Amino acid sequence: MRCSSFIGHDEAKLAIILNAIDPRCGGVLFVGEKGCGKSTLARSLRSILPSGTPFVELPLNVTDESLLGTIAIEDTLRTGARVFQHGLFSRAHGGVLFIDDVNLLSPEIVSLILEVQGRGENIVEREGLRMRHPASFILVASMYPEEGDLSPHLLDRFGMCAGFERLTDAGERMSVVRAAICQDQTDADLELTERIEVARKILPTVSVRDRFLEYIADICINYNVAGHRADLYLLAAARAHAAFKGNEDVTREDINTVASLVLMHRRRELQPPPDQQEDPPPPPEHNHEPPPDNQQEQQPEPPQNNTDEQEHDQPPKPHELPPQKEEVFTVGQTFQLKRIAFRKDRLERAASGRRTRTRARNRGGRYVKSVLRQNRDIAIDATLRAAAPFQLVRKRTDVVVINEEDFRYKRKERKMGHLAIFIVDGSGSMGAQKRMVAAKGAVQSLLMDCYQKRDTVAIIVFRKDRAEVVLEPTASVEHAARRLREIPVGGKTPLGAGLLEAYRLLQRVGRKRPETRFLILLITDGRANQSVTEMPPDEEVARMAALMSEQAGIDIVVVDTEEKGRFTTMDRAASIAALLGADYHTIEDLKADYLVDIVKRSFPEV
Repeated sequence: MRCSSFIGHDEAKLAIILNAIDPRCGGVLFVGEKGCGKSTLARSLRSILPSGTPFVELPLNVTDESLLGTIAIEDTLRTGARVFQHGLFSRAHGGVLFIDDVNLLSPEIVSLILEVQGRGENIVEREGLRMRHPASFILVASMYPEEGDLSPHLLDRFGMCAGFERLTDAGERMSVVRAAICQDQTDADLELTERIEVARKILPTVSVRDRFLEYIADICINYNVAGHRADLYLLAAARAHAAFKGNEDVTREDINTVASLVLMHRRRELQPPPDQQEDPPPPPEHNHEPPPDNQQEQQPEPPQNNTDEQEHDQPPKPHELPPQKEEVFTVGQTFQLKRIAFRKDRLERAASGRRTRTRARNRGGRYVKSVLRQNRDIAIDATLRAAAPFQLVRKRTDVVVINEEDFRYKRKERKMGHLAIFIVDGSGSMGAQKRMVAAKGAVQSLLMDCYQKRDTVAIIVFRKDRAEVVLEPTASVEHAARRLREIPVGGKTPLGAGLLEAYRLLQRVGRKRPETRFLILLITDGRANQSVTEMPPDEEVARMAALMSEQAGIDIVVVDTEEKGRFTTMDRAASIAALLGADYHTIEDLKADYLVDIVKRSFPEV
């Protein structure tokens, strides 16, 4: 497929043209459904680049050595001196590095690629080698978000992002078929190549006035982007666009044309101007006369069916309120979760799953590097590289002489599942504004994520004056979903009891399976008002939080169910997350802002 004959997706075509003019545009990421032409358009870049320009496709099973370069074994054996063998970074210098399904690569590999691309130089210090060489290339990548996403940090390293949607017009789809049949280079391709060459010559003379620099800064502030990469990439793209049109001055039109490409994967919620921001709602007594001094005497007795929120502020005595009626809420709307990543540890496990990478103890897993520590798998390539420089000294004849100190061993990684323990608040406050409906929807979404990551799950519910394990650790997410639907709401909030029961479960499972990696998911509004010890509720929670945070191999996530945006919010769950050293999220925060969803939303006028 030739670039000029590619049907539709004009913004994506513009992105690769601008990067061909100026690699400082930062590369481009194509995002969309399968079969929409992302890879085809990326490979068509070869048709508009000068003859002989390198175009390197990165395999998904790439290793550090193949990227960075390593010892050339044959040359080192022959000469007795370490000879460097260049890797894919060297091959891609001055050309294009294309990564199909970049989201399926390990984050470490993606981070390494983006670091070298941003620096424009590859630095190698390994196996007795010290080498650096230029590595400037155009980075083009594609991804299908529903198979896995990239962290916001890695997304931000791509200069541009273009969305792909399937073509729904019959005429366009027929044109795609016709274009696939004709593969010869067209006059349009040659003309486009010539325009790129001319633009490259004009680019050094393109200037930007201060008022347009201010305009770029205002756009980035308005779209609430983090950091300064957006400003820099927007400037580079605007200059390349001006050069492509044959102009030596950047205009507002140039900036507006490329803004959607640079900001699509960076922009967060659009911030309204100060004069358009909503004022907070007035206090309840805002439009009433001041109450008389004897108001308390004039007011009738408060009704006995106070909400649980009032119970938290001034806990009534048991004889003042009748027992609160229990209620079972339905499961709210589920949603796609955003990526929640957890750190790797150094334990070796015979594990399986899809959540977190761990060192593999058995022979399965991906070979990631060689190490000196002895195990069952000898890394033949690394062993030969270690022995190669000494073959002349060892008077090698027909075979390679390998001494014991030359042996290197494979370190392998594979993904593992966690034991996800859900600690669910079933107190009466979860019934206020039907919080439990949204909370159950969030838990169901988390359960679906656990199923996809091959986690085992357990559920603990705390309410009234106790906490109980309503679901022992199981791999059956269907069973967990059924128990979730049955959770009732009512009574006080013994948060400390929930943490204590989770701690006991951790200890019990940890004794049987010491290699277990735990994920604690606390779903609550944080309004503890009942203790199971003689300590006050807040002190009890603090004690249990300290005990939980001391445990190794535990990741904790607190999901705040309190409705935000009201006149008064307590934010007690955030304080509990700080005590636990946990990641804190509201239910809205958990929702994935997938790039594929951003693509489907029209980009507002800049």
